[in-house]
Amino acid sequence: MRVIAGKARRRNLVCPSGNNTRPTTDRIKETLFNILQAEIPDARFLDLFSGSGGIGIEALSRGSKQCVFVENGREAVACIKTNLKNTKLSEQSQVMAMDVMQALRRLDALGQPFDLIFMDPPYRKEFEAKVIPFLLQSSLVKEGTLIIVETALDTDVSYMENFSCQLERIKDYKTNRHVFLRV
Repeated sequence: MRVIAGKARRRNLVCPSGNNTRPTTDRIKETLFNILQAEIPDARFLDLFSGSGGIGIEALSRGSKQCVFVENGREAVACIKTNLKNTKLSEQSQVMAMDVMQALRRLDALGQPFDLIFMDPPYRKEFEAKVIPFLLQSSLVKEGTLIIVETALDTDVSYMENFSCQLERIKDYKTNRHVFLRV
């Protein structure tokens, strides 16, 4: 795994061992950031279920002004911190080592919305069905915020059409998909 573009380009990233995280492949990451390229500069980026932090680090490398990483796995948090140090992006980052809902409640109390929110929860556990409604009722989003949800390809996402936001796009890959929701 590596940073694809921007100021940390070609820097290698460390990943947690085992199967508890699924690092996004370079090809999928490149496709995702080609879609997001116009929205990345100076964006506040929230990376939920961060794993190794590869998505948020890519956003910072490409020009996001800040990224908050939320991850509760001890080894994954250590990887995020190592990756931020190795890419020299620590100063623009905050790592919250805790449960996603706990972190969202803390962030909501600050009242500072994000421009882009990426979430890659464990597949088939329906975390997105809990997190998205919270986000839409919180101060973490504003008009125009883009929420990107990564799910398994076989996950039914049709219920997302009923959220109080626009289902802008669904991008299918070989084994997973990205769902783009615009507030």
